[in-house]
Amino acid sequence: MTTQSQGLHTHVLDALGLEITSGECPPGSVLRADEMARRFAVSRTVVREVVRVLESMHLVESRRRVGVTVRPTESWNVYDPRVIRWRLAGADRPRQLRSLTVLRSAVEPVAASLAARHATAAQCAALTECALGMVATSRGGQLEGYLRHDVAFHRIVLDASGNEMFARLGDVVAEVLSGRTHHQVMYEDPDPAAVTLHVRVAEAVRERDAEAAERLTRQITVGALQELDVLAP
Repeated sequence: MTTQSQGLHTHVLDALGLEITSGECPPGSVLRADEMARRFAVSRTVVREVVRVLESMHLVESRRRVGVTVRPTESWNVYDPRVIRWRLAGADRPRQLRSLTVLRSAVEPVAASLAARHATAAQCAALTECALGMVATSRGGQLEGYLRHDVAFHRIVLDASGNEMFARLGDVVAEVLSGRTHHQVMYEDPDPAAVTLHVRVAEAVRERDAEAAERLTRQITVGALQELDVLAP
């Protein structure tokens, strides 16, 4: 696929993904390949590639002599990072953020506890580096810089847990954190208490204190839910 066709593919995929996940194209809607090709001024090949990706997310299904039908919401792969991104860009953002943050609160404290038992020396060092990076970017409206360190921090915790299922949630957590930042569901500067908690989690993991790592991470997720009460009720 050429660079130009990749760009067209991404454009069409994002446009249709947003329309489907926002409800603009509700379940049962039929999308026809020829109409999509005309609408986006792309070839039928690009449309077929986009449909294949949407099918892999379980957003649509293709039927001969019918077309491409939007599937019910309960069929969607809601863990796909792109589906999460599209849903966070829509009007249902507050509910999605809450649902995903509740998921984090169920998983990440346990992952932190496991990380305190299983993290390698390199992972402990990387976790500390990320925490210090969060401290360094927590003032002066450096939210993008803070986000990079925050995402990396939580990926390391999930990876260091040694649980492959937890590790696979790294992209999900990254989309939640990115969505909060990019859709202004964050304070201008991160909560100092939350920043301090990340530093203390890194210390607990390094010191192999599983109980403290779990308790402190739970405080982080509780704080994230409390922020949603204020910023995305």
